[in-house]
Amino acid sequence: MSDHQLRTRTPAGPAPGPRTPGSRAAAAFRAAAPALAVYAGARALGLLAFWAAASAAGKDPLGPLSGRWDSVWYQRIAENGYRYTVTLPDGSVHSDLAFFPLLPALERAISEVTPLTLGGAGLLVAWTAGLLAAWGIFAVGAQLRGRRTGVVLAALWGVYPTAFVQSMAYTETLFTALAAWALYAVLRGRWIVAGALCVLAGLTRPTAAALIAALAITAAVTLVREYRDECRAGPVLRRHARMIAGVALAPLGWLAYVVFVAVREGSPFAYFDVQAQWGNNIDGGRALAAFIAGLPWPAALGLCAALGLLGWLVVLCVRQRQPLPVLVYAITIVVISLIGAGYFGSRPRLMMPAFPLLLPPAVALLRLRTTGRTAAVLAVLACASAAYGAWTLLGPGPP
Repeated sequence: MSDHQLRTRTPAGPAPGPRTPGSRAAAAFRAAAPALAVYAGARALGLLAFWAAASAAGKDPLGPLSGRWDSVWYQRIAENGYRYTVTLPDGSVHSDLAFFPLLPALERAISEVTPLTLGGAGLLVAWTAGLLAAWGIFAVGAQLRGRRTGVVLAALWGVYPTAFVQSMAYTETLFTALAAWALYAVLRGRWIVAGALCVLAGLTRPTAAALIAALAITAAVTLVREYRDECRAGPVLRRHARMIAGVALAPLGWLAYVVFVAVREGSPFAYFDVQAQWGNNIDGGRALAAFIAGLPWPAALGLCAALGLLGWLVVLCVRQRQPLPVLVYAITIVVISLIGAGYFGSRPRLMMPAFPLLLPPAVALLRLRTTGRTAAVLAVLACASAAYGAWTLLGPGPP
């Protein structure tokens, strides 16, 4: 060995040991830090724009975020449990049983151990869950298309037109966080984790049905394909025991709440009756068609164009060959949002958890020649989203 080799050779140290869960979590956080920073910046811009607009209008900036519309119902449940109903002039009855229990349970728990009010606790849950959702969205995007795509995907979710709801004491961020990490767990083959997250999602929003369907259809396709190849059910089932257990676990949260409402009201279909009283029953899209037909023709054409763009995004997702659970989840969220009879203005936010629809635009943005151009487009979108959010929150109608 030469003198040069002796001088430059680095002494061998001990072989690195296995990575601990803490070190893996720290590494994952460092990888996601750019996505979290961009997402937090977009939401901070939205809050700043709303604060400025509310202050100029002489209104309380926190009121619309934690003390209006659905957030009031969640806080009432957190304080008193399920016992409140209101009868409207047309005779329909709105019951708080239409709202799932996880968010109010978290609000109550946080308010009991901190100085925060129920409204403040709701905002803490929403804002924390927003960061966790952005992290999960980044993780899915990075798994499918690399880290840069994950960063842009999280950023696009943060500048979604109705992203202002992510800053409200609503369930959108909590549900999206659970859904994103459940899908990531499926992509990594961690079916028990995915099933457990799906249980929590099923206690958060009824659209957990989309996540349940994603897990069930993916498992069914996997089992059928492998049985067709081997023609022996026993080995296939044993090999996928954890997948089957995760799928069996997935619907338990949603089912538990539906059964709770059924027992409380003394009817097996009570939950669906409650939703129908709120006008949230499934009508196959008739309410949407009637709404479009009742618009002036310029507005109707604009809405049809928006629906066409939505359909084109779905087509692009299929052409991208997104993994089956991701694709099933996104498409089912869109379908559920469109075929319900509920208030039309809420449909854009109901589709917000369908973040895989933003994967084609994220890939397209990364095809721009420079990072600066991508950043400029995201900045323009963030400003537009912030302005629209401030305008909507200061308006009379719910998002």
